[in-house]
Amino acid sequence: MTDNSRPIPSRVADPQLVEQRRRQIVKAAVDLFVEKGFHKTTTREIAKASGLGIGTLYEYVESKEDVLYLVCAYIHSEVKRRLDEVLHGTAPGRDLLVASIRHFFACVDELQDYVLLIYQETKSLSDDRLKLVLRQEAEITGLFAGILERGRSDGTLLLSADSVKLFAHNIVVLGQMWTFRRWALHRIYTLEQYTEKQTSLLLQEICPASSRPGHGKGET
Repeated sequence: MTDNSRPIPSRVADPQLVEQRRRQIVKAAVDLFVEKGFHKTTTREIAKASGLGIGTLYEYVESKEDVLYLVCAYIHSEVKRRLDEVLHGTAPGRDLLVASIRHFFACVDELQDYVLLIYQETKSLSDDRLKLVLRQEAEITGLFAGILERGRSDGTLLLSADSVKLFAHNIVVLGQMWTFRRWALHRIYTLEQYTEKQTSLLLQEICPASSRPGHGKGET
């Protein structure tokens, strides 16, 4: 959260304490925003739910919009952290893609309410803050584009250069769909089943025939 929260000033000088308190605030705010909505939630309610006095809350944020921005920044930083865990190896592009999709879908599953809030409430952000959130979203898509480019370079993925960004966006949307359509999907699939099926469908489009799931097992 630290890097993404730089646009928000704090009266507290200790960066570790700032991060700790802001995480308390974010978690409390998400629960309230989900229950009551952004506009019906007050900063006093957020302070109480996070275990802070209202005066203390204002040492770490200046407004309720600050809190909403921190919610958005938190999920983007978490997704990036999870993906970074698998990006620093030398695995072929195909293997890296499979691992990254698994990490991304698991992160979205864990932070479902946060993901929903980003898309339900970002309209309440100022234009400058909204641009920052969209830039963070684009960075996540860019990570997948980089993975796809690695696969193109090492021959483990077959797709044209002008399809890379489209596939990257598709992957992000498929992960988010697990949240947006959870009222239906969660009745049919476990997270593991959903991840496996979506990954398989993607690989059928962009993998050499010899490395597609099930190849050589009698399929026609």
